[in-house]
Amino acid sequence: MKKTIAKAIPKIIGSTLNIVSFIAPKYASSKALDLFATPRKGRNNEKEDKFLNTASQQILNYEDASIQTYTWKGSKETILLAHGWESNAFRWKNLIKTLQKLDYNIVALDGPAHGKSSGTQFNAILYSEFINVVASHYKANTIIGHSVGGMASVFFQHKHQNQSLEKMILLGAPSEFTKVFKNYVNMMSYNNRIENGLNQLVVDRFNNPPSFYSAAKFSKKINLEGLIIHDKQDQIISYDEAELINANFKNSKLITTEGFGHGLRDNSVNQAIIDFINN
Repeated sequence: MKKTIAKAIPKIIGSTLNIVSFIAPKYASSKALDLFATPRKGRNNEKEDKFLNTASQQILNYEDASIQTYTWKGSKETILLAHGWESNAFRWKNLIKTLQKLDYNIVALDGPAHGKSSGTQFNAILYSEFINVVASHYKANTIIGHSVGGMASVFFQHKHQNQSLEKMILLGAPSEFTKVFKNYVNMMSYNNRIENGLNQLVVDRFNNPPSFYSAAKFSKKINLEGLIIHDKQDQIISYDEAELINANFKNSKLITTEGFGHGLRDNSVNQAIIDFINN
């Protein structure tokens, strides 16, 4: 019963905003974008804090936003971890423990409106600027991004061309922002008025249409060693997104998994990451 209600809620909200769009299209589109950008979860709980408190913590800043960072110090290269939507730095717990045993210097951050970072709204463009601040401050050598954390990592390196970075690992990362947007529109059953309004709001706020933001296109200008890991059965980000990025990322390889889903939580995935970093 609860699952049925949960599935119905997006359609109810979408239908309501569709009606509003005939009276106030800009307002309806603005509300739709706010819903898209507002995470429902991702803040830390007590269990997560217990682990994250084993790290040295520091707050960095981007404009008027605060960025929560965690460091597990080691003598080897610095590895930066960027989580995905409605998550936080805790999602890396198992990988962090593995990396600690190998004495890597590990840094993780909480994205905008996630974990202990400030804000109420999230988008990959803002997240990419958070990542730039953290990567520059800690002089990261390898970056690992899961889901939209991977997309934001590509956006960051494409724009800023960080010189300390040598390797990039993308786990279940989306390529095309237009596809992410379209999936949202379909999920909510928005009409064309709202969909067109959403696209215009992106232009108004970021000076480019949604089609501009393509991890595949941006990766053409990334001169790093790349590893892309994606599951054939990923129900959140389809496998062809990984193929598209891999086809454009000139020095990358694609590892395909089956049965791990979008989370890619398996020791074999962690081992592939370790092998790539050590190579």
